[in-house]
Amino acid sequence: MKHVFLNLKRFDVPAKAGGVNRLTSPAEWGSFLVKATQNELTAFDPAQVEFVDFFPEAHLIPAAAARQTGSVVQLGCQGVYRENVSAGGNFGAFTSCRPAAAAAALGCSWALIGHCEERGEKAGVLAEAGVTDNAAVNRILNREILCAQASGMKVLYCVGEKAEEQADWKGVLGAQLRIGLAGVDLSRVVVAYEPVWSIGPGKTPADRPYIEKIARFIKEQVPVDVVYGGGLKSDNAAMLASIPEIDGGLIALTRFSGEIGFYPEEYLEIIRLYLNA
Repeated sequence: MKHVFLNLKRFDVPAKAGGVNRLTSPAEWGSFLVKATQNELTAFDPAQVEFVDFFPEAHLIPAAAARQTGSVVQLGCQGVYRENVSAGGNFGAFTSCRPAAAAAALGCSWALIGHCEERGEKAGVLAEAGVTDNAAVNRILNREILCAQASGMKVLYCVGEKAEEQADWKGVLGAQLRIGLAGVDLSRVVVAYEPVWSIGPGKTPADRPYIEKIARFIKEQVPVDVVYGGGLKSDNAAMLASIPEIDGGLIALTRFSGEIGFYPEEYLEIIRLYLNA
């Protein structure tokens, strides 16, 4: 099975406010993106590939409403809280947090957990309390995965090493996998590899041998599908498709110059380039 994940981050911010959304108004954004892609994606065999869109929370309701019966587009949330609602117990008193039960009720069948941006946020909060042990971040993410799965969702779990961690990449990734996935249902997990050291303007992208090495290592540690989380795009689609250990990719931006942002027609072209390579 191949997996094409779409992480729309904060692309709901209008361009005039400093964001990259030039497509439509914020009120229509979630439904617009689902409607613009779900029919075209039926050209691909659902037994061979699945498509999951991770939306900012405000856009999950219109996105869910725009899904046709039997739509190939699945919806996901961009993380869940480490505690969850429980029948007869906590009714959801988690102001400012997103319990997994709420995400599932909004129509999510997936949760994105451990993205490098989330790891950075959690590490920053812990550092304010004097905690610099990365194992603490992995333990929190593990609790989030367990909550997501308890609410019936599958999980895209992100792992990756920063530049200063490259010399010990096996130790870093091994701990992220061992601690983060402790006690979880691996049949409902896909791992995304993010080479954090290579992501961003001016950085050298990870090459085929490096990605292949990492994907092989991950699969030696845990029996899961592995997708490339460093950005599936038009200029690396064929290369990623040529790596047997890679089972898909994570798309964010589709255009990296000019009017930077996400555009449905470019997203569909990336998918065609990858799946038809």
